[in-house]
Amino acid sequence: MPAKTRKSGVKLKLDTLTPDDYEKLSKPFVPSRPVFKNCIRAFLSGGLICLIGQGIQEAFMAGFDMTSKEAASPTVAVLILISVILTSLGVYDKLAQWCGAGTAVPVTGFANSMCSAALEHRAEGLVLGVGANMFKLAGSVIVFGVVAAFVVGVIYAILGFGGGHL
Repeated sequence: MPAKTRKSGVKLKLDTLTPDDYEKLSKPFVPSRPVFKNCIRAFLSGGLICLIGQGIQEAFMAGFDMTSKEAASPTVAVLILISVILTSLGVYDKLAQWCGAGTAVPVTGFANSMCSAALEHRAEGLVLGVGANMFKLAGSVIVFGVVAAFVVGVIYAILGFGGGHL
């Protein structure tokens, strides 16, 4: 089916349009991306999340007389809880839209992806809705983490690192 372009009035056959032709035609209509501004936003927002995490860890260390190693796990749990609460209230997605990758990279972004998938499919039931769809996006991250940990463990075992406790 021939179609005319606005600028040149040239007729194109859409069924024979190549990806290169499509890119040339669509390039004038694609908005430019403010890469530097996005990088600054991601840096500041990711840094703010880490700063909040550090504050939570310091509070655990001071309030419960923990070492930094002992306070690490409850700190991550609190960050995940905050992320899930903000996602459930619809706040995290609005923040993520402005912040960009700064909210996607920390553990809060992982919690957000799981929680938003669970909320989206809750009407389908707990097992087939929430349980089956919660790991769609996050599943690849979990699989990659498990496989990477296995590979590193095998390398350490072959090279003889680790395993010896005093």
